[in-house]
Amino acid sequence: MPTRLLINAGPIKRRGRTLSDEVVEQLTEKIQSGSLEVGKKLPTESEFVEAFGVSRSVIREAISQLQARGLVETRHGVGTFVREPSVKDVIFDRSTMSPGTAQELAAVLEVRACLESEAAGLAAQRRTDEQLAELERILRALVKEDISRDISVDVDFQFHEQIAKSTHNSHFLDLLRQLGKHAIPRSRLAIFDQEKAMYQQRLNMEHEAIFNAIAAQDADAARAAMRMHIINSRQRMRSASK
Repeated sequence: MPTRLLINAGPIKRRGRTLSDEVVEQLTEKIQSGSLEVGKKLPTESEFVEAFGVSRSVIREAISQLQARGLVETRHGVGTFVREPSVKDVIFDRSTMSPGTAQELAAVLEVRACLESEAAGLAAQRRTDEQLAELERILRALVKEDISRDISVDVDFQFHEQIAKSTHNSHFLDLLRQLGKHAIPRSRLAIFDQEKAMYQQRLNMEHEAIFNAIAAQDADAARAAMRMHIINSRQRMRSASK
């Protein structure tokens, strides 16, 4: 039954943006995670209204946004289905990138410096108390000394995802997810093994500086802290690859 796919959907709470944006975020995450599979028919408009606790107009606007992003398609008289993304819908084709090449990662970090410094500034201006609390929780998990490399990559990416979410502009999150976890230099931690403790300490300090600026709602400081963090990461990657 289609409604089974929405079992984890909860009532939408306005958090500084439109209700339709909130619905879009939840459905986008379900599609990207595979909870809503390609080819699956979405629940009916009435079922969405009941699941999310919003009006029909909000659901219609949300579906329109998903259509514009190429995530769903509506077949008249049949329903709305999760769509297979076409080549033109892919902003970054990760299959053409070389995860094992330090030079390629350095190039991606240049893009991240532009994208995420602005995201951090907007997050400082727009984040909610709830989002800040979640960012702090992720930060505390990230600075644990006994965290494994695989887990640290996931948590590091979650930290940057949470900042993107806090912009209340879903495009930042979409772009970050397109770049993917391999854009996190920590994923190449093996090349830093000889100075692992110092490397970890520097990363912790940089992440904490970003968090503190966002907590203080200082947009300029947040932009600067994020840009410095990514530029430093790029430099560390270059130095380690020599």
